[in-house]
Amino acid sequence: MSAPDVFPPAPEVSAAAHISSFEKYQEMYEKSVREPSEFWGEIANEFYWRVPPAQPFLNYNFDVTKGKIFIEWMKGAVTNICYNVLDRNVHEKKLGDKVAFYWEGNEPGDSTSITYAELLKKVCQFANVLRDQGVKKGDRVSIYMPMVIELVVAMLACARIGAIHSIVFAGFSAESLCERILDSHCTLLITADGFFRGDKLINLKLIADEALKKCTEKNYSLKKCIVLKHLARDDAICDGSSKTSPPCKRLCQNVQGNKQNRARQAVPQTTWNPSVDLWWHELVKKASMECEPEWCDAEDELFILYTSGSTGKPKGVVHSVGGYMIFTATTFKYVFDYHQDDVYWCTADIGWITGHSYLTYGPLANGATSVLFEGLPIYPDISRMWQIIDKYNVSKFYTAPTAIRLLMKYGEEPVKRYSRKSLKILGTVGEPINPEAWLWYYNVVGEKRCPIVDTFWQTETGGHVLTPLPGATATKPGSATFPFFGVVPAILNESGEELEGEAEGYLVFKQPWPALMRTVYGNHERFEMTYFKKFPGFYVTGDGCRRDKDGYYWITGRIDDMLNVSGHLLSTAEVESALVEHSSVAEAAAVSHPHPVKGECLYCFVTLRDGHEFTKSLTDQLKKLVREKIGPIATPDYIQNAPGLPKTRSGKIMRRVLRKIAKNDRELGDVSTLADTAVLQQLFENRCQTIQS
Repeated sequence: MSAPDVFPPAPEVSAAAHISSFEKYQEMYEKSVREPSEFWGEIANEFYWRVPPAQPFLNYNFDVTKGKIFIEWMKGAVTNICYNVLDRNVHEKKLGDKVAFYWEGNEPGDSTSITYAELLKKVCQFANVLRDQGVKKGDRVSIYMPMVIELVVAMLACARIGAIHSIVFAGFSAESLCERILDSHCTLLITADGFFRGDKLINLKLIADEALKKCTEKNYSLKKCIVLKHLARDDAICDGSSKTSPPCKRLCQNVQGNKQNRARQAVPQTTWNPSVDLWWHELVKKASMECEPEWCDAEDELFILYTSGSTGKPKGVVHSVGGYMIFTATTFKYVFDYHQDDVYWCTADIGWITGHSYLTYGPLANGATSVLFEGLPIYPDISRMWQIIDKYNVSKFYTAPTAIRLLMKYGEEPVKRYSRKSLKILGTVGEPINPEAWLWYYNVVGEKRCPIVDTFWQTETGGHVLTPLPGATATKPGSATFPFFGVVPAILNESGEELEGEAEGYLVFKQPWPALMRTVYGNHERFEMTYFKKFPGFYVTGDGCRRDKDGYYWITGRIDDMLNVSGHLLSTAEVESALVEHSSVAEAAAVSHPHPVKGECLYCFVTLRDGHEFTKSLTDQLKKLVREKIGPIATPDYIQNAPGLPKTRSGKIMRRVLRKIAKNDRELGDVSTLADTAVLQQLFENRCQTIQS
């Protein structure tokens, strides 16, 4: 018997939900788009403002033909996001003793927890450390850390003093870290000595040192680098500090956990530059646990987060304080239907936007208890995820389709070793989920009782823009369903004409919501060119979309030269730029290729210089080069010898044709603009050799 096309909300879920029917959703949605200032103004009243928001609440221009693009929500209002997510919860809501985070380390024995009151003290303490190091409002601070509680402490400490945090995923290379430090002119770097990813030791400090060396070679030097001693932290942090900081003592004692396993590799001595490097634990010993926040305008910059750009140079996406705060809080509350007795787990790394919005700011703004996970989904065994769910009685679980497909490979038995009875709502993020994975997630993990919220959004959007609501929306496997409050989607054709009813084309948005990005850091012209020039009057997502006869939205994938690997957006231009740095490569083209676990992987075509041979040794060198320049996530799965690339007469590479060749699909469509059709047969022949090798 085939699965149904539509899954209505379970009555027991709707009965307890904040939004209990589709009619209620429609009523709230209509108000949010018709009267955005009033709708968001009522939500803003739930937060603390030193100077409350005043009308006009929203001011913007989306049309490049009418002048500079700008988006302003609550400009002139004054607040502090750290105060709202910590002080307000501790003092006003009396949640000081409530657990903010359960930390689960790489090894099952490594775990601890921290309450809201403890987290507030640690954030204030580290905010004072930053001020002592000369960091002030508006300064940029780069954070390059593993998934530890101190990463949350560092980012909130920046927000408390009005500094702008720029978090770099700890899987990125020294080159990527250097590039982001240079672009944002960071004054200080926060990192750690290292961490384990599965059974692999990542010497993070060594990578950071290399990045700082590259910065110096490019005539830019950071003032200081603060280093957390995460490896064997029990020997470092409790050196006297526990007498003045009981939470630190408890953290150090509990985190020892499975120390024997963690010591299975020799921990290298931390490289040290005494003129730059400072130990975290030594600095906090001297710092007060009270810190007055820096009061910020709602439109002041909160953070920069880099995302891949089609030119190959990452874009520094800028989010502001006030709008981002109220939107992430609201989406978290309604999309996950959060209640105070829930335990929530988002498996994303804080180095990505999901970790910013739905592991840090959104949950904390709601006084939530979350799980912060340092490890891998199948380490040390394939039941790790389900063991953690049972351990902490997780009720709301948010992960990526990539992880779901990976776990599907092992069948149902590893899942069913654990009860998962605490689960109430499941979520997906990072890329469209294929119906097969959706159904496995629903039937096996959720045992047909947990609604799935398949969320579509981007680094640029700050929070969910297309998503079901668990108590209100009937879901279709693979569809992101309907827009969130304040979000007005449209589908355009190539000519920029809006399509009604059933349609497929470019996904755009007609008006801003509070968390939409404000600019590209240091390059507002790029912001305008990337998101607003193609279709004046609309924010252009770069994604294709289909709307079905019932009005449901289905994301069809990137339209520009980008691809989505394991939920992480990568620029083909960035990969191509890395490949051509090799002395053997004259030209390169990268396209996406279907992958059973990652969703998409990289399939690269390289044209060699005269006198160079295509060998396994060369492909290994090229993969290593991409890893070093960008990071392991960008490593190509396939590299094919391409004596020539399919180009138009004007010299543009036809990547549409290359995607077909990568899949061995000879239905190439219109190739009348191709300058040399003879290259096609040669590419198909070389493809077979590449796959077989």
